Amino acid sequence: MALDGIFLYHLKNEVSAFAVGARIEKIHQPSKEELLFSLRSREGAKKLLLSCRADTAGIYFTDYPPENPSKPPMLCMLLRKHLSGAKILSLEQDGLERIIRIKLQAVNELGDLVGFTLVVEIMGRYSNIILVDGNGIIIDALKRVDEGKSHVRTVMPGEPYAAPPAQDKLNLLEVSPDQIKARISLSHRAPAKAFQDAVMGVSPIVCREYENGVSVEKIREYALSPHPVAVITDKPIDFTFMPVTQYGDLAEIRAFDTFSQTLDYFYHERVTIDRIRQRSGELFKTISTLQERAVRKALNRQKELEDCADKEEYKIIGDLITAEQYALKKGSAVYEVHNFYDHNSVIKIPADPALTPVQNAQKYYKEYRKKQTAESKLTGFIRDALSEAKYLESVSDALSRAVSDSEITAIKNELVETGFLKRRQHPDRKNKKALKPLEYESSDGFLIFVGRNNVMNDRLTLKTASNRDLWFHVKDTAGSHVIVKNDGREFTDCVIREAAMLAVLNSKAHASSNVAVDYTEVKNVKKPNGAKPGMVIYETYKTEYVTPNEAELERIRKIV
Repeated sequence: MALDGIFLYHLKNEVSAFAVGARIEKIHQPSKEELLFSLRSREGAKKLLLSCRADTAGIYFTDYPPENPSKPPMLCMLLRKHLSGAKILSLEQDGLERIIRIKLQAVNELGDLVGFTLVVEIMGRYSNIILVDGNGIIIDALKRVDEGKSHVRTVMPGEPYAAPPAQDKLNLLEVSPDQIKARISLSHRAPAKAFQDAVMGVSPIVCREYENGVSVEKIREYALSPHPVAVITDKPIDFTFMPVTQYGDLAEIRAFDTFSQTLDYFYHERVTIDRIRQRSGELFKTISTLQERAVRKALNRQKELEDCADKEEYKIIGDLITAEQYALKKGSAVYEVHNFYDHNSVIKIPADPALTPVQNAQKYYKEYRKKQTAESKLTGFIRDALSEAKYLESVSDALSRAVSDSEITAIKNELVETGFLKRRQHPDRKNKKALKPLEYESSDGFLIFVGRNNVMNDRLTLKTASNRDLWFHVKDTAGSHVIVKNDGREFTDCVIREAAMLAVLNSKAHASSNVAVDYTEVKNVKKPNGAKPGMVIYETYKTEYVTPNEAELERIRKIV
């Protein structure tokens, strides 16, 4: 995955078509390695994102502007001082080098026109964005590089700007295919490596296309008349300026109308997926710790409960002493009594010589009552701990299907409201749209709704759904509540089966076969007092056994 020189060449031309002549209306610095310019021209307004992050380096128009910090960094203030209202004169690139120079004209505090150059260097982890004055002197950079960081090239305020050394490679747009073939023939390396060594401005994915049989002529043809695409598996994995064949059926090759759209989609999806994986990974660890704690609590209480198993023996002993109290005497360390609970056999009972028989009996009764009370409390503690573990399992299941920041935030909020996480001292006060359930249409036209988390499950089943709607849930397994809306028709076998499949897919049993799914009318579903979110009881139900399969699932249309 790399933004190569050819892709950048066409991206530069595309950005120039709007940006040249436009003015920088606003300047933001979303992160220490990103700048966001709001541009305005006669054609309208666009947001230009400049990034020197190792994994998202580039310059492109975005429909997904990053969130800006409440307080702008010092460098952002410096850029605003020099570049606010500046006019973009040109975007320049030396050959196919991955360096873009944005030439700018601004007005200084005295009202004089002054020139600046904003240099965007795209070089992986060495990427940088550097502001240079009209004399070629560095004003500042997003990444300052002193001699301690590099002995080859420093980037510090007050120093003259010097570009990185040029590459001794052939420009694919300027030389003939025969010249490229001649250079490649001198190499003893594998075809992809030989192509990359010879040709400027091509990323590894293009070189692998050459190794995969695509001719130099064809690659040059695409370089001159490009078709931007992204390669997608479970997430976007690469992008380039030409069609891709090397993945066969293992990946989707998605075409885009513009280079900015390609980069904007690719980087936004990658960053979002990585961020969600990081956030959900951290939350998974927290939930797992809470689950382990609940289970450990239940096990510890269970051991204490085992100590109460002999409580009835203490009551029996108290009864036996009481029955023969007049025949027993104070001062005895052992009482011999008849056990009328066991064929009147004679048994010996330890006694306290300092106590009377009645007092000894009361002592045994007291121990009985103590164990009886402990048993009752411990049983409740164990029940609550196991209920906590089961609830946390349902939260973990919902988190496993979360695909957006808002879903993860909703799950975090649920854990805060149920007391498992501490409430933040300074919560996010921004108004966020309430999450809605997933919405589907069955192959025969019924609307089906699926909860995304426990709080939504409660809202969907207990508030949104009507009494005559159908409610589905995988039997004895964590999962989403599924509702089929009653539109006046009789529920068909088809919608029952499809809703049951959605219940399985949105549960911990999603990878299992022949899964039992209970369903009933919503009026039969109740929430016990004090129950955790998503926890309900139901009666008068039927059970459908399903194994989700792709052919049947394709008939269900996803709406939201």
